[in-house]
Amino acid sequence: MLTLVIPVYRNEGNLADLLVAVAGLNVQLENTLEVVFVVDGSPDRCYEILRDQLPSQPFRSKLVLLSRNFGSFMAIRTGLQHGCGERFAVMAADLQEPPELVLEMNRVLACQDIDVVVGVRESRQDPWPSRMASKIFWGLYRRYVIPEIPPGGVDMFACSKAFRDTLLTLEERHSSLISQIFWLGYRREIVTYTRQERIHGKSAWTFRKKVNYLMDSIFSFTDLPIRLVTRVGAFGSGLAALFGIFTLIAKLNGLIEVPGYAMIMLTLTFLGCLNLLGLGIVGSYAWRTYENTKNRPLAIPMRVEGFGDMNEQ
Repeated sequence: MLTLVIPVYRNEGNLADLLVAVAGLNVQLENTLEVVFVVDGSPDRCYEILRDQLPSQPFRSKLVLLSRNFGSFMAIRTGLQHGCGERFAVMAADLQEPPELVLEMNRVLACQDIDVVVGVRESRQDPWPSRMASKIFWGLYRRYVIPEIPPGGVDMFACSKAFRDTLLTLEERHSSLISQIFWLGYRREIVTYTRQERIHGKSAWTFRKKVNYLMDSIFSFTDLPIRLVTRVGAFGSGLAALFGIFTLIAKLNGLIEVPGYAMIMLTLTFLGCLNLLGLGIVGSYAWRTYENTKNRPLAIPMRVEGFGDMNEQ
């Protein structure tokens, strides 16, 4: 049986098409599909709609309502925890990734000696600024953090039960689930697809969330920012010493008439900025370490309901 995990957040207008697509997958999988919908504290009527519609659907399903918005990665983890299949796949609720890709990933897992399959975008029908920003980010990430990650990033993946169990042992908050997949290693296969344009609603993937994801992806998997600050600090100190020599020469030659002006400006603007930058980066690492020591649950399922031949909990 294949367990399909679908995180749901602000997808009210898309649910009708989503249920039709999932029902089609179930037919092609000969009724061996289990679907776990995880409503990630969505402020719209996603939970109510799914609660009313799932009992009449032809596939087995579970509906999990989180107590608040924990983020898509935590919602996916929760769905993986509640699945009962031998294989697992993850799909977005906005249908920008083709549902047929689930069938391809499941076929690879079932027919080959593979532990995890990742969906890699060949192209994407997104605005030019979004495509360019994604290309730059993933290019730098591949070069300096995890070289194995594909150039276009990963939005969908499927895995075996053994890989799922190992992935769930990584109880890290403020991390990147995709980076964890590649950090774990295992036997991996890639399938490609073209990302489609969103039809219903507006993406909840805001600029703030993208920045947070960028920071989590970097700070959780590399000490590169600290090494950069160390090098910049060393370079800046050497440059400040050089400027100090020039300032002393200028002072002795009478080119600077205001007492202490040059040295004060140099200290405040140059070394002060380096200080703040270093404190900010080190503080980000310290904060993430502190968050992981609290041992709070990564997500809180408030309600779990089963439909089809599953018992309601």
